[in-house]
Amino acid sequence: MNLDPTDLAILGILQKNALTTLKDISAEINLSVSPTHDRIKRLEADGVIANYVALINRKKIDLGMVVFCHVTLDKQTKNNFAEFEQIILQFDEIISCSLVSGSFDYYLKVVSKDVETYNQFYQEKLAVLPMVAHINSLFVMDEIKTTTALPL
Repeated sequence: MNLDPTDLAILGILQKNALTTLKDISAEINLSVSPTHDRIKRLEADGVIANYVALINRKKIDLGMVVFCHVTLDKQTKNNFAEFEQIILQFDEIISCSLVSGSFDYYLKVVSKDVETYNQFYQEKLAVLPMVAHINSLFVMDEIKTTTALPL
């Protein structure tokens, strides 16, 4: 998809604040409201804008701990991958799951209230999965940069 500088400017504005009014977006990109609206609708229809969300401060809702998990499956078969992925989708504690290359199979980002709550999740949900051979947990000490904004 070819995005021109105006499309990129619109995306940049919406990445910073999806509640920015159409009037304010139009003023910032020096375009009238109607063509600005048309561009945004096109970006939505084309799937460039996938969704609008509220970013919640996890610490304010008592999810102060972040843990990255390296998960290795016992056998790297199509069925094991598919079954693991279907199960992982059901765990609200996991906010990101990526299939990766290297010395382990999956990279998970898990949020938790504290160490005890994470340990309960680990022991009762993750470690009991029959296809999981190894889990390595990395506890985040401090987040230096966290963003959802893509470089445009």
